[in-house]
Amino acid sequence: MKPFYIVCIGVLLLATSCTDVIEVDVPEGPERLVIEASLDWEKGTQGNNQTIVLSTSTPFFAEQKFAPVLGASVKVINTDTAAEFTFASQNNGEYTTSSFAPIVGDTYQLEVIYNGETYTATETLYPLVDTIEVSQSKDGGEDDEALEVNVTFEDPEGLGDHYFLRFKSQNDLLSELYYIKDEFIDGNEATFYYEKLEGEDSVDEFKPGDVVDVALMGISKQYHDYLRLLVDQYENAGTPFSPTPVPLVGNCVNLDNPNNLAYGYFRVTETIQTEYTFE
Repeated sequence: MKPFYIVCIGVLLLATSCTDVIEVDVPEGPERLVIEASLDWEKGTQGNNQTIVLSTSTPFFAEQKFAPVLGASVKVINTDTAAEFTFASQNNGEYTTSSFAPIVGDTYQLEVIYNGETYTATETLYPLVDTIEVSQSKDGGEDDEALEVNVTFEDPEGLGDHYFLRFKSQNDLLSELYYIKDEFIDGNEATFYYEKLEGEDSVDEFKPGDVVDVALMGISKQYHDYLRLLVDQYENAGTPFSPTPVPLVGNCVNLDNPNNLAYGYFRVTETIQTEYTFE
């Protein structure tokens, strides 16, 4: 048995001596302002309480993944009524107001002043359908034995409506996102489903008692197009022949220095939110 031990020890020493630390050189871009400005007015509420989050981009291997921006000036202006809503800093990257007044059909302009530069973006608050129906079934997805949650709503007549549908299982970290335009559903009832397949991304199928948060939003065409690029890039990441992912540029423009782009998006939406428990 002694020669066997000697061979084993020799192999272990050889394996240890051949181990090197590989340092990956990840290119770092310039630090950018990141604007998370989602003013979502939930049906049935006043919509007066709103929060905008400002941070700066961080290197890939940085220990601090969230770098809050302090001392910025943030306000939103209704360009139809000239009403201004000032967002006060909470000293943690969040800027809040309790006086926002959402008006369907009006246009809103975001203004952020940071490090002496002014960023601005414009969005219109589009109407949303009055109600949605949420149900469960097994016959709409790929697996006729797997539970799925369905959202049904009536699209109004007239092309040009765009929607953002979000499913978030309370058992999962990530949401399932749908960007929808009414090109093929105009004036008709439409149903969209969310199904989790066993073994797909290490998730489990839905089972009775699972809870899913559902949100449907009426959005602008430009936000629909932004979501399409975002979702397509995420879903194609790592697939053969997929294009190299690039930072997505939202609708926030730097008026003083156009080359100093801001990440993120300013949106204003009317929203229906609910949660569904599988029976």
